[in-house]
Amino acid sequence: MKFLHLSDLHLGKRVHAFSMLEDQRVILEQIAQMARAQCVDAVVIAGDIYDKSIPPGEAVGLFDSFFTSLCAAGISVLAISGNHDSGERLNFGQTLLARQGVYLAGTFGETMESVELCDADGCRVQFHLLPWLRPMELRERLWLAESTQQYAVQAALETADWDDSARHVLLAHAFVTAGGALPEQSESEIIPVGGLDAVDAALFDRFDYVALGHLHRAQRLGRDSVRYAGSPLKYSFSEAKYPKSVPLVTLGARGEATVELLPLRPRHEMREIRGKLADVTSELVVHAGDPEDYLRVILTDEDELYDPQSALKEVYPNLMRLDFDNARTRAADIDGLCEEDIAQKRTPAQLFAQFFAEQNGKEMSEWQQQVIDRICRRMEDADEAN
Repeated sequence: MKFLHLSDLHLGKRVHAFSMLEDQRVILEQIAQMARAQCVDAVVIAGDIYDKSIPPGEAVGLFDSFFTSLCAAGISVLAISGNHDSGERLNFGQTLLARQGVYLAGTFGETMESVELCDADGCRVQFHLLPWLRPMELRERLWLAESTQQYAVQAALETADWDDSARHVLLAHAFVTAGGALPEQSESEIIPVGGLDAVDAALFDRFDYVALGHLHRAQRLGRDSVRYAGSPLKYSFSEAKYPKSVPLVTLGARGEATVELLPLRPRHEMREIRGKLADVTSELVVHAGDPEDYLRVILTDEDELYDPQSALKEVYPNLMRLDFDNARTRAADIDGLCEEDIAQKRTPAQLFAQFFAEQNGKEMSEWQQQVIDRICRRMEDADEAN
């Protein structure tokens, strides 16, 4: 059996006030063409279909046209809700849609939903659909010892309708770690703090493939068959250097899954350029790439500039973000720290560690320290839209 693994579409998203809807339309058409060309049996979507719990009508229409085109080609669609979705709204029409090969799991009921599909050889695959869980809402129903994602996911998995003779694929929207190591994140995600949202990948050991959603950077966790597909488009400049792709998964015998990453070509690339205004607007630099790309420009001029944004937009119509890096901005950053901190050369992470210890009477755990280190490294992009 072959299927494409998608996640984090965030239909209807705006990045720095730019609507991504047309970019999303182009990339979904590209993915639908891939699905037909590869003759896949299914397309799975591991959550965050929409960017808002109440998405705009255009986003809903785009998702409708996407799964309609797949169904017309005889390709099944299996999708779960993410933390950005409204699970109740996603459930609308699920019984009717299931008759057409579209299986939606917006909320968790008494048991985890499972869908059985057969490949061309008649071999069965069970797809288990685990939407975004809210442990506080499930604590009494699932008899959770603690209101954490780890306990909630573990309890939900135990409700699965499991057939030992079939192969098994899990769709899950969660923050998953492997052996305690943090996965790679980007600023377009909501960063979990404190470990309450973390789920250990060891919970998924019995599945042949685990299709994860929630993180926007594509990556494997532990084994090649436990992975985040990543978002199909770049929604943050922290992702500018990382190409986007779609995992094409081929299931063999039990325990055998091969993954091929199919590259995606966005309508507009996202990138950064840096230098003086005269340099970055020169013909040589402008035509070194596509001037219609989504850009973050970092100007290094030391002299005051008159309306640099207008000058940049004359050559870069899709300028998303303008920043400055010069003696004045660096001095302003230093002024934000008190003299005692500068003298002791303490980093923001060290200052937070001191604050945590004073407030809680104990040092931060290794997990918490890793989270704070990661957040501090990303402070430059702290205003990135979630």
